[in-house]
Amino acid sequence: MFQQVRRCDYCSRAGFLTSFHLRDLNSYVFSTLNGREQVSTSGDRSIEFDQYPSELISSAAVYKSPKASLIEGGVAGTVELRTANPLSLEGDSKLSINARGMFNDRADEVADAKEFGHRFSFSYQTKFLDDTLGLALGYARLFQPSVSTQFIGLAYNAQADVDGLANDTDGPEDCPECENISEGFEMQHQGGEETRDGYMVAIEWAPVDNFTLKTDMFLSQFESEEFARGYRVKLGGAQTSITNPILSGNDVIGGTFNRTSGSFTRVELVNDNNQDSDEVLSLGINADWQATDNLNLAFDVSYSRATSDFRNGLLWSLVGEDATIANPQFDENISLSYLLNGLDLPDLAFNQADAFSDLDRVMVSKYGIYPFVNKDESTAYRFDSKYELDNDFVSSVEFGVRYSERDYSNDRSVFEYGNDSAFSVSQPPLSLTPDMLEIVDWSGEFGYFPSYPSIDLNSALNAWFPAGIPQPVQTWGTGHPGVINSPTGGEGPNTAWSVQESGDVSETVTAAYIMANLNMEIGDLPITGNIGIRRIETEQSSTVLQLATQNIVDPDTGEVLEVRGDPSLGAQYIVDEAGLINDYFKPDILTDKYTDYLPSLNLNFKLTDNQQLRFAAAKVMGRAPINRFAANSTTSIQTVTASQNPDTGAITLSSPTAKLSGQSKNSPYLRPFYANQYDLSYEYYFTETDGAFVAALFYKDIKSFIEDIALDPFDFSGNGFVVPDDINVAVFVEPDAPGDTPLAAVDVNGDPLFVTVPTENGKYETAVNNAKGGYIRGLELTYTQIYDFLPDAWSGLGVSASYSFTESEITRTLSSSVFSTDLPGLSENVAQFTVFWDYRGFETRLSTRYRDAFVSQQVAVNEQVVNFASEVVMDYQASYKINENLSAVFQINNLTDEPTRSYFGKEDLTGTIQFFGTQYFLGVTYSL
Repeated sequence: MFQQVRRCDYCSRAGFLTSFHLRDLNSYVFSTLNGREQVSTSGDRSIEFDQYPSELISSAAVYKSPKASLIEGGVAGTVELRTANPLSLEGDSKLSINARGMFNDRADEVADAKEFGHRFSFSYQTKFLDDTLGLALGYARLFQPSVSTQFIGLAYNAQADVDGLANDTDGPEDCPECENISEGFEMQHQGGEETRDGYMVAIEWAPVDNFTLKTDMFLSQFESEEFARGYRVKLGGAQTSITNPILSGNDVIGGTFNRTSGSFTRVELVNDNNQDSDEVLSLGINADWQATDNLNLAFDVSYSRATSDFRNGLLWSLVGEDATIANPQFDENISLSYLLNGLDLPDLAFNQADAFSDLDRVMVSKYGIYPFVNKDESTAYRFDSKYELDNDFVSSVEFGVRYSERDYSNDRSVFEYGNDSAFSVSQPPLSLTPDMLEIVDWSGEFGYFPSYPSIDLNSALNAWFPAGIPQPVQTWGTGHPGVINSPTGGEGPNTAWSVQESGDVSETVTAAYIMANLNMEIGDLPITGNIGIRRIETEQSSTVLQLATQNIVDPDTGEVLEVRGDPSLGAQYIVDEAGLINDYFKPDILTDKYTDYLPSLNLNFKLTDNQQLRFAAAKVMGRAPINRFAANSTTSIQTVTASQNPDTGAITLSSPTAKLSGQSKNSPYLRPFYANQYDLSYEYYFTETDGAFVAALFYKDIKSFIEDIALDPFDFSGNGFVVPDDINVAVFVEPDAPGDTPLAAVDVNGDPLFVTVPTENGKYETAVNNAKGGYIRGLELTYTQIYDFLPDAWSGLGVSASYSFTESEITRTLSSSVFSTDLPGLSENVAQFTVFWDYRGFETRLSTRYRDAFVSQQVAVNEQVVNFASEVVMDYQASYKINENLSAVFQINNLTDEPTRSYFGKEDLTGTIQFFGTQYFLGVTYSL
């Protein structure tokens, strides 16, 4: 099934190509540019459409069902984007200039946010040498500010007996008397600006009638700066004191939370700053030769490269007792009350509310920066042939081969200073001065939230690091047990993830296909279509650092003395960017190879001149994002603190055990998403007016998909991880008075006092190929009609409407339970309705899109799975053609300022409430 789509002139992001909603399976859409695979700055298979200015795209075609000649990868469908072919131009030349301004009505609510943006584009096509040489040039620039105001509830990840009821057994399996407690919540203003420059060049040469040579270049450069400011509330886990709890079932949705000596209840004042610099380059040359009247040969060479430098930075502050003294203390007198209100904003109260904007209380406690530097490039060679036949069944036969090499690299690094849960003694906090910040008030729906400081990052860092702001490095960290030259004797951070999450991935694909194009009649019924098969050989590999360690055991006592790398197992000295040497790991390359066969059938039955029946069947596959082939694995041990009462000598631990946790969501052994799919559609084209009615049924029999799972508890030692049975925690004496520096506790011999804390197996997150499968099935209805039979001005009235019903079921395993659930990202009901009117050069349209609730991920401190509530989004557009060359356009996006709302399983457990504002656009287009 094939659908032709006009380019998005006025899409929702004002100059970005909009994502194509293919049965609500946008994560499984494969896209090409001029028939070539495109790499992505995100390491994903789906291209980022905001990198492709709509002004430089001449057309887009959508294939809802595949054919053998298409590059594999489109489970939901394939989108073919194309730039201009200048020799196809009607006339000798064409010039188009477009300029627009934009405005966001919520920008004045966010400090430092810009209200106005703009976009400009230029394109020119011409032909030379008796129409044998064509040239197309294009340039598009976008400057777009962005704003949002948000509340984000955090996941429920702690349990405690909150209600104290006897015989209460409704709680989690490991704590039946317990209730579930949220990690906390966030309230933030977000803003920023995006600048994108896009360039397109195409040269087409046809020296003779049967040969065309075309070369083209597409370049998109994207810069963005974003900030998020406000506060993050950490409720404090199972050890916090909760009074007047309010429950929804077994979940705490409100109450008063007071910090205890064992809890981490606190309010972090956040000033996050992200910078992103991306570039996408696509080059290609294509030769098309009509060798004979029946034989066409085409050869294509392409290169695609994407680079991304994303720098995730944070600057967090805490409330102190007195920020003006020499040794300030973190204020542990913390009490807060809240009550969630479902899909509306919560009720909030803080005992420290006035202190949030008091420079004598607030101090910057932590700075961190975590760059992601990615490079993804692909080189491909493709040969296609088509031979026309003269018979009553098969009109032509196509054959082709394609070879591609794709290389992806990811480099992580880190710099951290200070502490996000208290004031560090060794890395003391920063006192703020009035010139470093401004106090920000909330407004609108959020107007009752307490004010907070918006801190200028450069001013704060220059004051905190007068000798120069340290830069992030890729490092093991001085606290990693494998480091043999730690300057701190093994004390300090363990940031081995920055080394282990860095690495290279390669993918080689060799594909061949054969396809017969059908053109026949059975009785009086004309039938067209194609049948074919595509064979794909894939080899994917990843660099990896594998543990190569052995335990050195005292032969007399059996005690483990140390754990060191074993050269006989391949362990090597690996030096990081900070000069630390680690001997735990063996560098290696993991490789996987597999072969797939993808048959496909597409049949079109012409029932009458205006009625058509289509049927399609195919096996489809969609590879995992290439960044998920990176073979990295990280583990960490929970930080535990110990404090001693100076009077009684009693020692209090922040946690009785140190939990082990880890993740390995990537693997070169991940296989693709596989499904057998079937499509049936009926199309009726109106004869008296322009328009059509289409009804379609689809079914995808899912054979395998990639699933993220969490094993809790996970046997770390039994699965080859080198982990300690316990850790030593330094004890500090509780200060006698505020402002005193905590002193290290000592034993009877005067030596520093340590306590031994046992480790405990915790959660391990990983990814597997789920072969239990499932299905996606649904119905689509589409109706479009222009009522040109109406009198006079009403003849330009028209309607476009669509509705889709989709249901899915996949089988998953959680611990020992097997259960069925929906495929993430799918809405059961999606509807769109547009009414438009065209009269004497004036066009106007109002569009409404409804989407049912669905399950997906929201990003807070970490990614977390939530239910997104249903939404209705309205857009409006009007344009007027002033004369043959000049036209004006006005547009409103998100007319009603519809927010994004989400929840954790039930609406009482608030997830996201986020407002983006309404955007207005006004511009002109000149063409010649």
